[in-house]
Amino acid sequence: MTTGKRLFHYALHYKKMIIAALLMLTVAVAADLAGPFIAKKMIDDHILGIESVWYQTQGDKEAVPYDGHFYKKEQNISNGEQRINQARILQVGSQFIFVNGEVAFDGNRAFKDGTLVIEKGGQTEAYEGKVLTIDELMQFYRPEIPKIFKLLAFYFCMLVIAAFFQYGQRFYLQKSANRVIQKMRKDVFGQIQRLPIGYFDNLPAGKVVARITNDTEAIRELYVTVLATFFTSAIYISGIYIALFILNAKLAAICLILLPILYVWMVVYRKYASKYNHVIRSRVSDINGMINESIHGMNIIQAFGREKETQKDFEKLNTEHFTYQNKLLSLNSLTSHNLTAVLRNIVFVAFIWYFGGESLKASSVISLGMLYAFVDYINRLFQPVQGIVNQLANLEQALVAGDRVFSLLDEEGIDVSDKQISRYKGNVTFDQVHFGYKEREYVLKDINFEAKHGETVALVGHTGSGKSSIMNLLFRFYDSQEGRIMIDGMDIKKVPRQELRKHMGIVLQDPFLFTGTIASNVSLDDPNISREKVEKALKDVGADKIFKHLEKGFDEPVIEKGSTLSSGQRQLISFARALAFDPSILILDEATSSIDTETEMIIQEAMDVLKKGRTTFIIAHRLSTIRNADQILVLDRGKIVEKGNHEELMMQKGKYYQMYQLQQGSSLAG
Repeated sequence: MTTGKRLFHYALHYKKMIIAALLMLTVAVAADLAGPFIAKKMIDDHILGIESVWYQTQGDKEAVPYDGHFYKKEQNISNGEQRINQARILQVGSQFIFVNGEVAFDGNRAFKDGTLVIEKGGQTEAYEGKVLTIDELMQFYRPEIPKIFKLLAFYFCMLVIAAFFQYGQRFYLQKSANRVIQKMRKDVFGQIQRLPIGYFDNLPAGKVVARITNDTEAIRELYVTVLATFFTSAIYISGIYIALFILNAKLAAICLILLPILYVWMVVYRKYASKYNHVIRSRVSDINGMINESIHGMNIIQAFGREKETQKDFEKLNTEHFTYQNKLLSLNSLTSHNLTAVLRNIVFVAFIWYFGGESLKASSVISLGMLYAFVDYINRLFQPVQGIVNQLANLEQALVAGDRVFSLLDEEGIDVSDKQISRYKGNVTFDQVHFGYKEREYVLKDINFEAKHGETVALVGHTGSGKSSIMNLLFRFYDSQEGRIMIDGMDIKKVPRQELRKHMGIVLQDPFLFTGTIASNVSLDDPNISREKVEKALKDVGADKIFKHLEKGFDEPVIEKGSTLSSGQRQLISFARALAFDPSILILDEATSSIDTETEMIIQEAMDVLKKGRTTFIIAHRLSTIRNADQILVLDRGKIVEKGNHEELMMQKGKYYQMYQLQQGSSLAG
C-alpha cells in the first residue's frame, strides 16, 4: 500500500468529522460563489437595466412618469398588461438619451443636435432623442433601488452563511487532523515499545526521536494545512467551473485547459521535490542524532578537546542540509507564483480573445454584468490554484515523512501482553546455547549450566567474553540461534516476553532514572506497588541513611537520568526498585563497580536481603565481591572454560585463579 493510501486510511478513523467538515465547506463555497451571480444580476437587470426596452403603460408603483406619460421596463410588465409605444434609454458618454420608438440594433453610439446615431458592421441608423436630466434619470432608476437593496441584503446573508460554515469546516478539519496525528504518535510510540532491543542497536536515539516529533509534525501539516487546502481548493474550483458553465459553456470549456497544465506541473514538481525532501529529512535525523550524542558525551568531548572536530562534523551535515534546502527553495520559487502567473495569463488571453471575437459579431450582445462575473470568477479561480501550488512543498515533505514513519511502523515488533504468568521459582537452565548479534558470528558458543532456585551465580571474564550476552538472552532482549534456555522447565521462547520479565529484576552498572521523584523511580508508577512497599524497599537497601538529609526525603525531584545524584545514590534507587518488584530472578550487572567504599558496604548488606529466596546472577569484574557465590562461571571468548565455587576454582589454579591473583596483587600494590 502506498504512503498516500496509508495516510488516507488513517484519516478514515475520523471520517464522520471529515465528511461533516466537507459538507460545511460545500455550503460555504456555494454561498461565497453566489456573489458574482448576484453582482451580474444587479448590474445587468438593475444598474444597466435602464437600457432595457421600456413601454408606455398605466401608472402604478413600478411605472415612471416622464413627459406626461408613464413608462415601465419590459421585465416589470405583468402578463396581460397593455403595452403601448416602445421606448429606449441609451447612454452616450455621460449622457442618457431617451428615444421614443424601437431601436433596430446596438453598436457605437454618437449624439449630436438631438440625433442619436448608432453604427455597427457597416450599418448606420439615426434616431431622434432627448437628453434626460439628473432628476428624470433618477425617476427611471427609482423602481430599481428597493430591488438593489434586497440583492445587497441577500449577498450579505450569503457572506454571513459562508463565514459561519467556513469556520465550521476549518474547525472540524483541523480537529480531525489533530486527532489523526494524536493517534499516529500514539501508534509510533507504542511501536517503539514493541520493537526488540536489537532494532535500537543500529538506529541512534536521535533518529527515533526525529520520527516521533519532526516527521509526525510534518504529517500533521499535511492534514491540517495541505489536505485542508486541497479539499477547499478542489471544491472551490469545481464550484467556479459549474458557475462558468452556467454563464457560458464555451468559455468555461476553454478554461478547462488549466487542469491538465496544473496536473503535468505537479507531476514534474513531485519528481524533483521528493528526491530533495528525502535527503533533507534524512539530514534532519542525522543532525538530531548527532546533537543527542554530543549532549550525552559532552564531558568526553570537552575533556579531550574535541569541540572543533565535533563542530566540523556537525557543519558537514548542516551544510548538506542547507544545500538541499536551497535546491528545494529554487524549485518552489519556479513553480509557485510563477506557475500561477503563467496560468492566469493563459486564461486571460483566452478570455480576451473570446470576448473580443464575440463583440465583433452583429448578432452578439455581451452584457457588462456577464463580463464582470467572468472576470470575478477567473480571479477567484486562481486563488485555490495558488493554494494548491503553494502546498506542493508541504505535501512532498509530508509524504517523505510518512515513508519514514510507516517504515518504523512496519518493523516487526512484539505485541505487549497484559496476561499474568504465575510466579516461577527461578530454576534456570542453559542447554547448548549458541548466539550471535550477527548471522553466524557467534559471541556465545555451546553454553551449558544450571542455576537452582535461591542460588547465586556469578559470571566473570574479560571484556567481550559474553557475560552480558547471557543476561540479554535470559531477559529475551535477544533470542538464541541454537539451544534452549529454560526456567522451571519452560522454554522461554514459548513464554511472551512481558510475562517472562514480570518476575525478573535487573540492576545495571549505570542505572537509568526517569524524570520524577525518588519514590516514583522505585515504583515506576506501578499501581501494584504501594507507597509503604516503596519506603520499605528503600529502607531495606539502606537508602534512608543516604537520603535522610534531603529536604523532601523520598519525594525529592529527580531530573533526566538522575544527573544531580551521585552514582552511589542512583545505584541505591535501582536496588530498591528491584526489591520493590520482588523478582524471582535477579540480575546484578556490575552493580557495585562504580560505588565508593562506604556506599558499597551499605549495598553489600542490602544484597544479602535482596538475594534471599531468589536466583541471582552477578556480573562482576571485582572478584572479591563474589567469593560467596554458589557457582562461578568463567567465560573466555564466548565459552564457559571453568565452573565451580570460589574454593574449587582456586584449587584448579586455572584462569579464575590467575585473574584473582592478578586483582589481589593490584590491590596490594595500590
